Amino acid sequence: MEATLFADGGSRGNPGPAASGAVLLDSAGELVEEIGAYLGVATNNVAEWTALVIGLEAAGKRGIRRLRVRLDSELVVKQLRGEYRVKHVDLQPLYQRARRLLRDFAEVDIEHVPREQNKRADRLVNRVLDQEAPPRAK
Repeated sequence: MEATLFADGGSRGNPGPAASGAVLLDSAGELVEEIGAYLGVATNNVAEWTALVIGLEAAGKRGIRRLRVRLDSELVVKQLRGEYRVKHVDLQPLYQRARRLLRDFAEVDIEHVPREQNKRADRLVNRVLDQEAPPRAK
């Protein structure tokens, strides 16, 4: 099976209330699964990496063998490709988990996309934050 994973993360404040969203689409562009997770207080980068991990886990559980990964986080893409080092201690376990999960796929294509092409995952992140995050102080 072949699919595309769109993943996004965000925090309201950095750090602040954070959430991750992953959207799996089949080769025809039909929704396979949406996974949203509220993370509590975290940084934007932790949320971005967590979104990738939960998306990879979902794809693996569904038996997807060929996966296109589309992220609007240039940092995560460049770290995955080895262009940037993963220095921050909070990101290292997420990076290591993602690398392990990626090995389970027969074929993976990872690409940075503009935010406009990642709107569905972004909307999922904001929906989770709207539902789960405590109201902002005035």
